[in-house]
Amino acid sequence: MKIARFEYRQTVHLGLVNPALGTLDIIRTAAGAADQMIALIERDLAGEQPHGSGDTVALKDVRLLPPIARPRKNILCVGKNYVAHAAEFTQSGYDGTAKSLSDPVPEHPIIFTKAPCTMTGAHDDVLPPWDLSSEIDYEAELGVIIGRPGRRIARADALAHVWGYTAINDVTARDLQVKHKQWLLGKSIDTFCPIGPWLVTADELDHQNIDIRCWVNGELRQQANTRDLIFDIPAIIATISGSMSFETGDIIATGTPAGVGVGFKPPKFLRAGDVVRIAIDGIGELENRVA
Repeated sequence: MKIARFEYRQTVHLGLVNPALGTLDIIRTAAGAADQMIALIERDLAGEQPHGSGDTVALKDVRLLPPIARPRKNILCVGKNYVAHAAEFTQSGYDGTAKSLSDPVPEHPIIFTKAPCTMTGAHDDVLPPWDLSSEIDYEAELGVIIGRPGRRIARADALAHVWGYTAINDVTARDLQVKHKQWLLGKSIDTFCPIGPWLVTADELDHQNIDIRCWVNGELRQQANTRDLIFDIPAIIATISGSMSFETGDIIATGTPAGVGVGFKPPKFLRAGDVVRIAIDGIGELENRVA
């Protein structure tokens, strides 16, 4: 099941996605919920499976929005979670977390966050503050959507808390990372998290075998599979929930593969007019222009 949040004729809806037909079947939602997608996930967990109304609209006629409008906490992100990316990032000179250049792989998951204000739609522009940063980077990532709440979740139980998946571009201002000696400000600029194009329920994907690719202006830059993760999804969930409670609708960005701009010599940072396209098998694509 694929569920999108979208704007059509100046009204926001949820809809069941039929990619083959290029249509959305509008879901009738109850008024009053702070976030309609989170409310839908909670109803689904209670046994009320989402159903379309029969009123359909064409995907080409809508604006796709971030699937979750108001997550209850920051987006939870994992750093350096592919071996090749850990090596390229450590060798770039922008990494302050590695033990040494010869040992870039972390012993434990590196967790940081992005503010929810970063989220933007699957085809919206990324709006860099060019007066603050000139080193804008892209990061293709699989996003995990938490369904059942919980704390201190055992690895063996972790997947029972996953409701679905999405695609994420963890856009980053590398120079702000260095300037501020931490990652929050460089990661949390408005529009720096294209997400979507929709949510896909967990039953449709094998979390251990999902292909991730990223192109910049048609050039393939990143290509990997989730089987290459250093810390897999159960390990990530167990680690984060050891410290904080998960709530329905929480979003995890699981880390990016090698091929980010900072990994090239010289770096290939994004410039105005560049187009970043991210494709995750079984989910769909993001395509965002840098304004």
